[in-house]
Amino acid sequence: MAGQLEELPLFPLHTVLFPYAQLQLHVFEDRYREMVRSCVEFDRPFGIVLIREGSEIGGQAAPYMVGTAVRILKVIPYDDGRMDIHVEGERRFRIRELDEDSFPYPIGKVEPVIEVEIDETDEIQQLFGEAKDQFEQLIQKLFARQEFNVSVKLPTDPVVLSFTIANMLHMENLAKQRLLETTDTLERVATLMPILQMQNLEAKETNYYRIGGEDLREWITPN
Repeated sequence: MAGQLEELPLFPLHTVLFPYAQLQLHVFEDRYREMVRSCVEFDRPFGIVLIREGSEIGGQAAPYMVGTAVRILKVIPYDDGRMDIHVEGERRFRIRELDEDSFPYPIGKVEPVIEVEIDETDEIQQLFGEAKDQFEQLIQKLFARQEFNVSVKLPTDPVVLSFTIANMLHMENLAKQRLLETTDTLERVATLMPILQMQNLEAKETNYYRIGGEDLREWITPN
């Protein structure tokens, strides 16, 4: 099996990134600056994994075994070596071996996480239709608070839609991690539905919206 595993640089964070979602990171720790430079030079992805134990800054952090490989879209360097990077999640992986000694940053020997194929039944189509309707309503309500009228165009692919909804909703990291590790799209959407319905109801009943740290999760200073 070891010969079939992909070697992937890892960036442990106190956040979960889903496939197809984008994230901005401020990178200033030497080891991760080196990692980013290497990824840019060789046009390779790196993996974002949720920290199970440990800190983002200095030392070693024990990650959860399932994460998301990301592609660097943009790098903004600063004179002192720090950089801002803009990344996009591409695919999930599972760590089979963890190497924390060969490089300044951790390397995972990983395999892909494969999604279970969906059966196109009437029940499933109804569930996804309800999820799309609820999600569109939520987006409309959130933008209405800012006095914007938006036209919502949602993904037609069920897997992409499930991750798009998961990325938008407010949840604890452990709940997000469970969704990331789920390989059944139907199970993921069924788990999201009560959360989506509740947040839709709260958006309807609340006349104001206070921005908190979770709303700024797309701009993260990890180290």
